[in-house]
Amino acid sequence: METPTDSSPAEPDISHVNPAEEKTWFGHPRQLARLFTTEMWERFGFYGMRALLTLYLAKHFLFDDRTTNGLYGGFTALVYLTPLVGGLIADRYLGSKRSVKFGAIFMSFGYLLLCFGGPTATPYATIDGQRYEVQIDDVSGTETQYVVDQGRRFAIKGQEDGSVTLTAPDGQVARTVAKGGFQPGGDRNQFYIALALLGLSFITVGNGFFKPNISTIVGTLYKPGDRRRDAGFTIFYMGINLGSLFSQLLCPFLAVALGWWAGFLLAAIGMMVSFSLIQFDGGKLAGYGEPPAGQARDRSSLIYLLSALAVPVAWFLFYNLMTAPKPEAGGGILGYLVALPIMGKVLFATFLISVPGILIWAARAGNRAEFQMMLAAMVMIVFNVVFWTLFEQAGSSLTLFADRNTDLSIFGLFNLKAGQTQFFNAFFIVALAPIFSIMWNGLARRGREPSTPVKFGIALIGVGLGFLVLVFGARFAGPDFKVSVWWLALLYAIHSAAELCISPVGLSMITKLSLARIVGLMMGVWFLSISCAQYVAGIIAQVASVETVGGQVTNLQVSLNTYNNVFWTIGIVSAIIGAILLLLSPLIKKWMHGVQ
Repeated sequence: METPTDSSPAEPDISHVNPAEEKTWFGHPRQLARLFTTEMWERFGFYGMRALLTLYLAKHFLFDDRTTNGLYGGFTALVYLTPLVGGLIADRYLGSKRSVKFGAIFMSFGYLLLCFGGPTATPYATIDGQRYEVQIDDVSGTETQYVVDQGRRFAIKGQEDGSVTLTAPDGQVARTVAKGGFQPGGDRNQFYIALALLGLSFITVGNGFFKPNISTIVGTLYKPGDRRRDAGFTIFYMGINLGSLFSQLLCPFLAVALGWWAGFLLAAIGMMVSFSLIQFDGGKLAGYGEPPAGQARDRSSLIYLLSALAVPVAWFLFYNLMTAPKPEAGGGILGYLVALPIMGKVLFATFLISVPGILIWAARAGNRAEFQMMLAAMVMIVFNVVFWTLFEQAGSSLTLFADRNTDLSIFGLFNLKAGQTQFFNAFFIVALAPIFSIMWNGLARRGREPSTPVKFGIALIGVGLGFLVLVFGARFAGPDFKVSVWWLALLYAIHSAAELCISPVGLSMITKLSLARIVGLMMGVWFLSISCAQYVAGIIAQVASVETVGGQVTNLQVSLNTYNNVFWTIGIVSAIIGAILLLLSPLIKKWMHGVQ
């Protein structure tokens, strides 16, 4: 099918449904309201937990930046990898609705396990092979770390060249430790670390069943050609961020006021509410997301058993990621790939095999137009990796930046918690989503709506611009090397607008361009691309790692300079890649054969 021209007959306008024929919710199928609310509560749990995770690893277990960012990146990567399997299982056996309910149960249990963190790790430092006790003083919110040697305390301060100075109480530098000679550490309870990894494993497996299939059910609400689809997914996406908005304020607040357990418990409660909305739907979702017809026997029990067995597999991948040795310098790309943890090898291998494999299958199973539509989807999936690699710094490097180099005062009235700064993204999504929905509908009626590849290109330029704005704002940092929280808020505003150009549009694109027989699998590939991005995001966050002792940096100036250098580089690269996509957009649009 060719792209319609101005002289072509007008496409029937089915954006308005006769209320006598179908009950609607703000002009959309009424089932969207329940799916909107279900996703809202599920995201309440997930993003509430995510707001705590990096800080929990760094401050409770006292992991260094490399371990914290690597484990966080690996977790979020695996969270987006498992939907590839969950979507396939739903397509062939369980159906979307049963998959969503099963995933919700697993995720709830995972959040509950995170409530049991045990005692906070005890910090220490190893200097030239000798171990010393570390004490931390907190005076008016400013923490200072000390090495204790024979009853005397020496203040620790990292230097730009990687060395560490130890300053005596009289202000004199008593000792300078060369780069590599100062190794911070912590005495951690291994049982509680194992329990935390087990919780993350249950969340990972459960999310694989929940995440792709709730979106797939939304897609089935709209018939082919229904112009409400993009607007419906945008409304659905607003539900995601409405849930995360409140949880990213409440969970960090409870974690500080009552303890980490309280924040994770609230996340678990949100997930249980999500499960209840699907389990007790009163028949409102009957006929949507049902198991495929014609199955010889019910395989659900076997699937549930194998899913339980997948939990220890995920646990092993997390443990391997946490304990994997650092790649040796000078090994090159090949040496780096060989040294990757098992999870990294699995992720990249899966992506590199699945993308061309599905295209080969599409070339054989479909006609030329269908193959080109699938090719267009795959090209944009590849660019999607770049966007989420940079956008997902929010939960890792940007959260640590907020904790270390951001003045979190709100007009001098109160201070935000570092984890709460992630709520800016959700706030701007909720504020901007209705505007974008109206804008897309208005432009579509006038025939001026940007094509999907153009929206993707704008998103890539936008995410790069957000980092460049934050680097510019760092020029106005105070003598404490802290940037005003409003510069961070501006970054999230720009990133949120960029997100609305790619994420809900991308979900809709997958349901429109994919062959009907594998739409669940293609939704899984979409999340697989985000999975690879999450893993690479963890690697980039590791580049921004700075020296910490007892969960706190030892030199805020070095920390600020490190973040600025990384944010500047990724901002420029993202803007360039976005411009390249804009140049390619006419060709990609042609492959889409009129799909908007």
